[in-house]
Amino acid sequence: MPLSEQEQRLLDEMERNLYHSEAEDVATVGSRPGRANGTAIVLAAVGLLVGLGLLVTGVVIRQPLVGLLGFVAMFAGVVLVVAPPLRFTVPSRPRTHR
Repeated sequence: MPLSEQEQRLLDEMERNLYHSEAEDVATVGSRPGRANGTAIVLAAVGLLVGLGLLVTGVVIRQPLVGLLGFVAMFAGVVLVVAPPLRFTVPSRPRTHR
């Protein structure tokens, strides 16, 4: 069943908006300088491995609290990798106290 004229116009407008939005997103993402934070990746990997170990241990010894702690550790590891890095700024000149 073909689209009505109004539906076709709406679809065309949605496509134009989508392409325009994607172009802006690509330009924004591509212009951000930066590199991977090695420390965060290592901490995240350790968190994932420790969490997985705790989760399996909790299941084997039938202790839900240990399994829950493992899940929380794994979740924290994933969040650490996925979340944008925190930027700490240092003032260019030290402040003087009067």
